[in-house]
Amino acid sequence: MPYRLFCLLMAAVGIEAQQTPSINDLNAECLGNVIRLSVAPLFEEVDTVFNDTQIINLTPGLATQCGFSFKFDPMGNAMFFASLQNCFSQNMDKMFSLVMQFRLPGNHMTEDPVYRVGKTCSYTPWTSREILCDRNYMEVSVRRTLPDIQTIPKQPTGGPKARSGNFRRGVEAVASGYKMTAVVFSPSKNVMNVDEVQRKGYAIANTPTRLVLRSPHNAEETYLQNVAGVPMRVLSTSTFFEQKWLVTRVDATAVCPTPEAVAFTPEVITWYMPKHIDPLFSSDAFTMLEVYMGIDAKRLDTEEMAARNYSVLVTEAHIIVEIPVGAVGGYFKSHIQDDQYFVTYTIEPMLELLWIEEVAHENTSYKVLFPITTPPMARPPQVRNYTPLDTVPEQAVFVLELGTFNLDVELLNITFPTMVLTVAECNARGFNVQEQRSPDNTLKTFRMEVPFSDPVVFKERRAEQGVTTFTLQLIYGLVIFPEYAPFSHSAVVDAVLLDIVPPSVTGNCDQENFHITVDYRNQEPFFVVLVGKRLLNHEFAQQYLTEGDTDFTITLPFSSPDAVFESVHSSSVRSRLDVALLNPYNNMTIKYFSLACSFLKTLTECFSNGTMTALAVKVDSVPGLNPGQLTLSDPACGPTYSDDRFAYFHFTVNSCGTTRKFINNVMLYENEISLPDELEVKLNATTSSEEEYQLKVSCSYVANITRTLAFLTRPRDNEPFAETGTGRLMVRMRLAQDASYNTFHQEEDYPVVRYLRQPLHFEVELTTSSDPKVALVLDHCWATLNEDRDSRPRWNLIINGCENPEDPYRVVFHPVEADARVRFPPHVKRFEAYMFSFAGDAVEPSGQVTKFTQQSLFFNFV
Repeated sequence: MPYRLFCLLMAAVGIEAQQTPSINDLNAECLGNVIRLSVAPLFEEVDTVFNDTQIINLTPGLATQCGFSFKFDPMGNAMFFASLQNCFSQNMDKMFSLVMQFRLPGNHMTEDPVYRVGKTCSYTPWTSREILCDRNYMEVSVRRTLPDIQTIPKQPTGGPKARSGNFRRGVEAVASGYKMTAVVFSPSKNVMNVDEVQRKGYAIANTPTRLVLRSPHNAEETYLQNVAGVPMRVLSTSTFFEQKWLVTRVDATAVCPTPEAVAFTPEVITWYMPKHIDPLFSSDAFTMLEVYMGIDAKRLDTEEMAARNYSVLVTEAHIIVEIPVGAVGGYFKSHIQDDQYFVTYTIEPMLELLWIEEVAHENTSYKVLFPITTPPMARPPQVRNYTPLDTVPEQAVFVLELGTFNLDVELLNITFPTMVLTVAECNARGFNVQEQRSPDNTLKTFRMEVPFSDPVVFKERRAEQGVTTFTLQLIYGLVIFPEYAPFSHSAVVDAVLLDIVPPSVTGNCDQENFHITVDYRNQEPFFVVLVGKRLLNHEFAQQYLTEGDTDFTITLPFSSPDAVFESVHSSSVRSRLDVALLNPYNNMTIKYFSLACSFLKTLTECFSNGTMTALAVKVDSVPGLNPGQLTLSDPACGPTYSDDRFAYFHFTVNSCGTTRKFINNVMLYENEISLPDELEVKLNATTSSEEEYQLKVSCSYVANITRTLAFLTRPRDNEPFAETGTGRLMVRMRLAQDASYNTFHQEEDYPVVRYLRQPLHFEVELTTSSDPKVALVLDHCWATLNEDRDSRPRWNLIINGCENPEDPYRVVFHPVEADARVRFPPHVKRFEAYMFSFAGDAVEPSGQVTKFTQQSLFFNFV
């Protein structure tokens, strides 16, 4: 029968798509006196090729007799180990060649694909004695001293006997007259001829210079011997060669450790190897020349061992190897006993020793490939409940995590009280079953989310306590691959939620603000508030939130960055504010509310001196817009001020591409704010939709008008007089940060840096009077270079309450309306001047940066 992987193939084919491997999946290495072959995919048959002509199936028994071993991890990967002196290698004493053939499972429509791999290894120099202990056999190779023995291997001619003869390669010697006649086993003294040795499962071979013996570990002629407190398995033989009247004996002994050489704790594996292996020594005088450790027949250097936390300690009596349970190089395997989950850890360390006996002057190479598996360790799985309880039942979910398991465990189905669902059916139902791996990809858990509203969840309302209990009963159906060993784990989880009524959200607008009210109805708020894209935190709440007994109101200006502009018209702006109430545990939306209103705002101002101002705002439909890149019809005319939401333009009606037309007795000046063509193309290239921004601005002036004024005079009855009194009127002048006059520069901001011709917005306020009959009049305003108001040079900005007619960039007066800050508009005057420099101070081109100080502007007031 062909060699099969203990039903591993059949189990794995059921869960993995069949793939034909490439030749790269076969990797052969020469590791001293061992060839290691790594095979990534699953295979069905292993063949050996003898003399490149005959193909022989490599069964487990044949593998043991001929010097082969196999190991498989739970993921289906395999490693093959072959002694250089195996039955089928082409042995030239220094060069060894081996050809192997792997038959991989195909499908019912095609033949099984077959791959052949060959490897040639050199091994020099041989020591006097080579001992190899592998998982299923023990091997000893000794140097012969017989003179001039030539070997002629027997070739198989068909049938079982021919195959058996193949393993006796080199057992008959001719030409010199020597013939191998008998093998004597100690201590039983049993004598067998060569054929008997082969039939009992041993292997014996003769090369031009060496004698090779191989035995299964549990063979009849092997025995146990306690060596330095460690049980060891011993094979001791004497092989006799005869030539007429002469008889020559060659002794060969192999000693290998047994599983009892290992001690376990939950954290560490300790392997004890005798330093002086008594059956292999003729005296106590020896020198240990080399000690190496490795994994899977490959040596590790000290850095690799330290990185894996391996240690090797050489004492007077032992060589002690310590390996942490779970260390790199091994693997965990799952097991089920009485429906309980256990794991074992398996690793295959290697020890390589080289010593020389001082009396005999013979050296020995000793290599042990020693698979170690820990006893089963209980790992009862647990169901962890991460269900958030501060939420409404309509959006609550059970969040469960089952674990922890090895990678060879799969979740097949889940049994609920009313149904059994596969994993796919659970996900189709919205349970979101997911497999989650540990960071080092060695462990897994299974996570699931079951909504409280699903019928599989049992609900019980306790009205007198104002709560509802939610209970979920389930049985996880799991399986271990590749054995397909099923097991289950039961769990009952519950949650108790307060009977919570979802909050309500309402809103309205006034002339300037949004007003959003959240009513949480006699219950503690169990949500967080998202205003626009910003969470309502403590600082935000202090500025905009007003609390009631069972509600709170957010009052936010329509121009706040948390709102978005939907559209812009000549006399209004439509702004929208989005508010969401979120579950703080899973960010699910409990309530969503959106309020959009139109606010009356004049975005374009027309002045009698022929200047226009326009404010462009970024709208939601063009999210990629940079307002600073907007221009008037003339692309050279950009904004005088801009940020990420606004662009402010100031220009004269006879500049920047402004057009004029007459409609009856009215002159209409028009311009357009938009992106230059090349920027608009670039903007559309970076977005999925075509975005366009155009804002038309216009001013109209009456070309010719006649007004009639009528008045009457009468004699004055008496001379006018003013009421007399004492007191001081305090006047304050401040520089605003923009045309909105909402925020002002503070003392520490000065000097303020501005570009030439950039607007400066001034506000002058009468601060101490509460008399509505009093009015503030700006009579004269001038600028100087220093703090002395009478110094020269000097430039007049306002003369007799009017702008300086000689100023090429005249000041612009702004009207003042009553609001929350301005109680009496006559007490406040606002105007706009443009940054300039004195010719004697700085003769720089337009665009020079200039500083404005608090003391450089002076007034006379009336």
